[in-house]
Amino acid sequence: MTEKRPLGGLRLPSTRDMAWNMVQLGSLALAVALAYVIRFEGILDAQNIDSLLSCLGILVPVQFFMLLAVAGVRSSIRGLTLRDLWQLIFGVTMGLAVAAPVAIVTQASIPRSIWVIDWFIAISLLGGLRGAACEIGDFVRRRSLGTASRVLLVGTCPSSEAVVRAIQSDSSQKEHRIVVGMIAKQSDPNLVGRSTGGISVLGTTKNINRIIDKHKIDEVMLLSQTFLGSEVAELQKQCAAAGCTATIIPAIHTLISGKVHMQPRPIDIADLLGRQAVDTDTDGLTRWLCNKTIMVTGASGSIGSELCRQLIKHGPEQLIVLDRSETGLFWVERELNDTHSSTTIVPSVTDITDADRVSHVFAEHQPDIVFHAAAYKHVPLMEQHPGEAIKNIPLATSILARAADKHDVETFVMISTDKAVNPTSVMGCCKRVAEMLVQLIAEESNTQFSTVRFGNVLNSAGSVVPVFREQILKGGPITVTHPDIERYFMTIPEAARLVIQAGLLGKGGEVFVLDMGEPIRIADLAHDMVRLSNLEVGRDIEIRYTGLRPGEKLYEELFTEHEKLLDTAHPKIHSAEIKAVGVENTDIVIEQLTTVLHRPADEVRALLHQLVPEYILPKKPETAKAIAGQIGTSQEVPLKRSA
Repeated sequence: MTEKRPLGGLRLPSTRDMAWNMVQLGSLALAVALAYVIRFEGILDAQNIDSLLSCLGILVPVQFFMLLAVAGVRSSIRGLTLRDLWQLIFGVTMGLAVAAPVAIVTQASIPRSIWVIDWFIAISLLGGLRGAACEIGDFVRRRSLGTASRVLLVGTCPSSEAVVRAIQSDSSQKEHRIVVGMIAKQSDPNLVGRSTGGISVLGTTKNINRIIDKHKIDEVMLLSQTFLGSEVAELQKQCAAAGCTATIIPAIHTLISGKVHMQPRPIDIADLLGRQAVDTDTDGLTRWLCNKTIMVTGASGSIGSELCRQLIKHGPEQLIVLDRSETGLFWVERELNDTHSSTTIVPSVTDITDADRVSHVFAEHQPDIVFHAAAYKHVPLMEQHPGEAIKNIPLATSILARAADKHDVETFVMISTDKAVNPTSVMGCCKRVAEMLVQLIAEESNTQFSTVRFGNVLNSAGSVVPVFREQILKGGPITVTHPDIERYFMTIPEAARLVIQAGLLGKGGEVFVLDMGEPIRIADLAHDMVRLSNLEVGRDIEIRYTGLRPGEKLYEELFTEHEKLLDTAHPKIHSAEIKAVGVENTDIVIEQLTTVLHRPADEVRALLHQLVPEYILPKKPETAKAIAGQIGTSQEVPLKRSA
């Protein structure tokens, strides 16, 4: 039933809640009456009846309002957890404690034994009613919804009672769920045998398969906050082997607050990544960004659009979303305007390689802060079109940086990549040149320029996860370039939040390096995605190794051995001491880059190698046949982790 809300926004009890509270009020009155019957052995004369009426007038309303004060207007009728029992006992006891002085002041003749007898009867009646209401509700739901799904909750936390209650009482589900039991982490065997909210801890994750079989579990729900990504992967694998569905429950705080129904979702590849939520200086970011004019280039891209979503939360006056894709801008503008923020969204169809157009946009809007996320990113394509990579990455970055300097932009943040470290590709080398140009411009500018360098993000357009997902839908094969290739990954929201935080930390000229955690082998990622699709590698889906593509590295790096990482105020953001070696004059570099735009690829690479001596010129790539000869079939490639 929908709750009624007055104009002030205060939550009123529903008709069901009001009816239940009337039942509780009647139970308290009945408890007093029974106390008198027991005390006087069923014989109530006129004097005892007067005392009973006085007690009803004093004790019952006081106890009732104390219960409401402790448990709230919407008292629980969905179960009798330990928390509920404590609230019940405390409310009844406090009611007696408050009513006793009132009785003394009013000179009500209430025998002392009545208070003790009433205490026991009231708790018994109310507790029994709540338990009965829960059982009746479960019975009705089973009858109306059919056979209940048997759920095993994996993970324990201080709010487990609220989680169990949310699972079993969610009326939005087509199938009623009953939590059969809980299991703890393997590292918490001391919790086995304990009870939480009436639900026993049956064992640990070590023996989850046996527990699933013994208790005929239909669905396993994981508290995602409890486990690391590798642990989630292993649990999902075990559940699949046991023929049981594994899901992730929503954030616990949303369940406790009652904001959402219990809506478990399938385990996603991001859950296996095990990235923890990023803490940012929200107050500091709001002070920095509020009422500012902010520009985001590449605003329709995966990172750029998420930057916009995060930035608008901090109340900028204007958000200039700049991209050359008018279709992408259409959807971004539409989404941002739907947030009902007071921020003015200004779409700008602009090619950042057009210096005159860029200068005009900066002059018109006068941005205070610029986040530069626009760039080409596909390594093999840039190997085929090195001139376009130069035009779109270092030259476009220099155009934007000089415009920012000319128009007195306060802060300019460029997004770079781990591929800029000891680059083996044109794209990576172009990013490194762009980093150096930004550093050089920063030395002679009042604008605070900084660069943020990080690895891959999950589910970005055209990246490995969407490609694998498409290949799985088509029945395979999944193509992986090499069995040992590894990449750093983080989620798009995490990357965007850290980029914004880095912008706040910047003082000018820094290259920030984000903490990417441990690298993940792409072959393991492919196996995970197949298993999450309830399929099996070798039986349903083939993994085919095709050989490294032009410019592709086996292992990415976030910094070189010559770059010293320094800590910052944020634990997941480091500052790298990097010098623009070999580059001294911005104008000369830009002229050189412009000269080779339409020259043969070898000449372009030669210039890049001159500018970035650590750039490793391409070698003849390994063929798929050679790879296959080294490692055999996809089924023979060992996984490096349990996931």
